[in-house]
Amino acid sequence: MPAKSKAQQKAAGAALAAKRGEADRKSLVGASKEMASSMTESELEDLASTSRKGLPEKKK
Repeated sequence: MPAKSKAQQKAAGAALAAKRGEADRKSLVGASKEMASSMTESELEDLASTSRKGLPEKKK
């Protein structure tokens, strides 16, 4: 499932880093915090690997 916006792609990347132990989970806020607890690593990889080219900054 590709990301729908740049913000969603960035949040997925932050959540993925926390899930892998590369970033502190306590530093997560908002959507990335929710994503880290509710999604699997492979789901986060799919969202985070989406190219940002052509995506809106935020979904309307």
